[in-house]
Amino acid sequence: MNRKKRTLSLLLCLVASFATTFAQDKLYPNTFPLRQVKLLDGPFKQACDLNVDVLLQYDTDRLLAPFLKEAGLTPKGESFANWIDLDGHVGGHYLSALAIHYAATGNEECKRRMDYMVSELKRCQQAHGNGYVGGVPKGMEAWKEIQKGNVGIVWKYWVPWYNLHKTYAGLRDAWAYGGSEEAKEMFLSLCDWGLGIIAPLTDEQMEQMLGNEFGGMDEVYADAYRMTDDVKYLDAAKRFSHRWLLDSMAAETDNLDNKHANTQVPKVVGYQRIAELSASAGRSGDADTYRKAADFFWNTVTGKRTLSLGGNSRREHFAAADDCKSYVEDREGPESCNTNNMLKLTEGLFRMSPEARYADFYERAMYNHILSTQHPEHGGYVYFTSARPAHYRVYSAPNSAMWCCVGTGMENHGKYGEFIYSHEGDNLYVNLFVASRLDWKEKGITLTQETAFPDRETSRLTLHMKKAVKARLLIRHPWWSKAGEMKVVCNGKEYAAGSQPSSYIAIERKWKNGDVIEITMPMKVTVEELPNVPEYIAIMRGPILMGARMGTEHLDGLVADNSRWGHIAHGPLVSVFDTPIIIGSKQEIESRLEGMKPVEGKPLCYTVPGLFTDKYRDLQLEPFFRIHDCRYMMYWLSMSQAAYADVQKAMHEAEQRKLLLDRRTVDAVATAEQQPEVDHQLKYEKSQTGYFEGEAWRDARDGGYFQYNLLTNGEKELSLMVRYWGNESANRSFDILIDGALLAEENLVGKWKKAELVNVEYPLPAGMLEGKQSVTVTFRSKPGNIAGGVFHVRLVRNE
Repeated sequence: MNRKKRTLSLLLCLVASFATTFAQDKLYPNTFPLRQVKLLDGPFKQACDLNVDVLLQYDTDRLLAPFLKEAGLTPKGESFANWIDLDGHVGGHYLSALAIHYAATGNEECKRRMDYMVSELKRCQQAHGNGYVGGVPKGMEAWKEIQKGNVGIVWKYWVPWYNLHKTYAGLRDAWAYGGSEEAKEMFLSLCDWGLGIIAPLTDEQMEQMLGNEFGGMDEVYADAYRMTDDVKYLDAAKRFSHRWLLDSMAAETDNLDNKHANTQVPKVVGYQRIAELSASAGRSGDADTYRKAADFFWNTVTGKRTLSLGGNSRREHFAAADDCKSYVEDREGPESCNTNNMLKLTEGLFRMSPEARYADFYERAMYNHILSTQHPEHGGYVYFTSARPAHYRVYSAPNSAMWCCVGTGMENHGKYGEFIYSHEGDNLYVNLFVASRLDWKEKGITLTQETAFPDRETSRLTLHMKKAVKARLLIRHPWWSKAGEMKVVCNGKEYAAGSQPSSYIAIERKWKNGDVIEITMPMKVTVEELPNVPEYIAIMRGPILMGARMGTEHLDGLVADNSRWGHIAHGPLVSVFDTPIIIGSKQEIESRLEGMKPVEGKPLCYTVPGLFTDKYRDLQLEPFFRIHDCRYMMYWLSMSQAAYADVQKAMHEAEQRKLLLDRRTVDAVATAEQQPEVDHQLKYEKSQTGYFEGEAWRDARDGGYFQYNLLTNGEKELSLMVRYWGNESANRSFDILIDGALLAEENLVGKWKKAELVNVEYPLPAGMLEGKQSVTVTFRSKPGNIAGGVFHVRLVRNE
């Protein structure tokens, strides 16, 4: 064979390999593999291409360092400093991201890096010699203790199963998206190792352990079952089912108030996956339970706990119904990770039941939250998207800030092609209006979607094939296009007549090469209330959340460094009374919005005569996903003129007190909330938590204690502010210590006799702060007594 023929043969083999070794379609039936959906020019292709550039700026050896260190091998780079106690989690995300973007774009450098990571992780797995591979700091000590039955050890680490789940998922994705058979073997070896760890544990011990965040361990074991048909993996997935959540969701009981949101969502991704696969294992009873739980959770979160941008939570927790105003008061809004996982759950539920409502939610969250969490120029990722009027967001930078939302952010922007289309037998679903080209290999059809949506309210589908093919196309009639206004025309015939919003319009025929479908979907304007807080509203045009720019003053930490709280936008809060207020009834506001005037040269940008007054008269509304590097409006205070006058009088003083306290605060921890306590290095013995008067508390009993590490930033004139219930009646004597030295002896019994929460300040002597960047604050109960309850802890500047 001559050189030219050998080269051609090699190229054909490579093409065949790329076409056949990917396993995404085997893992997720009815989902088109990313390699079969090519994004065309538009915001999503731009985001995907930019994200490839960002991924290739990361130092792979530094991401691998924790895995090599734990395997007793010499790292080739230095571990990243930020979130060091969760070392290894971003490495797993990065492996997933490389595989996803290789599948989406064919970028060979992503493939090379993916293969390199797999080979290095293989060395680590071989060094351990038992199937384990992970970057959990001192992980082997934890796993040995768990295997012995000491499941409480998980609370001494930063969520070890959650961390390890990212390694499981990275290896799975390197196979599913990247075609690596070696990664599949490693994944199954890691699964077998995990079976050995949990085998000795009773159901009670498993339930106790699963109180600690564990990511989607149930999901990856269900996937292992799908890959092998070995029921031992499905059984393991069910052992990782946290019954506290599963049973309540299956019974349609909402117990999510004040719970850490992204602890719960991945569990339910696993419930859906177990339901999807249990039927094939002949366990329909199990499938029903898990399906009910997944359905109720999705309905509850999307229907009652989700903001207009498609995200949920504040301070990483689900708010109670009577605390939803905190969404627009807190600087820490919906977390990107939550929405990443809600989209996974939505995809899974759609595979089981292809209903338009799932695609409606997916579209909302993809445009308004996920797309908006990437900076359009430098590609940095966002952790919190504040819903507070006139606040802002901060962005990550490569090789810095190893947040969880950096990890999911790495993956997000490669998956835009995954849900545009789906299929079931001869049915082809067009779920999203995104410029793209689908190669439906099984049918020999290439479908090209040309659209500038949402800037234009049209889309054109063109089909190409070598011979005529019979198939049924189902085109989504979205919730935001009114009945009678949407049009779907093919060969002169109108198919949308009689169609209702949030449904599919079916076209069943024998398709010929060159057939064209013209789609017109006018976008209505709607006003949506903040959950349980009707005086705060958001404005939607079609599925697009409309926001407004509010200046660039004090964007502190806009691009985050490696500081402990770099993911939080710490710039000063703005009083709601210094932001635009919308006066009028809902009907009056909607009427004014119908008179939107387009701004020349700015697609989907409008002024609204009469909507705003005074200095905001010419304020421009534009898609929220295009607003970056500034303060912004997402939710607007809205009421009648008379009601606003009353509210302004009643709330203004309280608002000013809140802003003053925020400006005084150097560091703070919300007690009994998972992430703030982990961030502040919580340690405790004989401690309990609960909720009272809508706020979380922690105490310590009979000689027990709890403690946090709080930043001082080197400041010397500080006080410790502690929040208590003002009407305690018995046994509340305790010590407060700073770095082990006594600050105060406290006794809460009968001290205030007020049936309300009170803030107490303890001035810190200069000697306790000299030369320190942080201090450890300890609350230690006296024998037979209780320390607390403590509702909040702050270090504040002295007034």
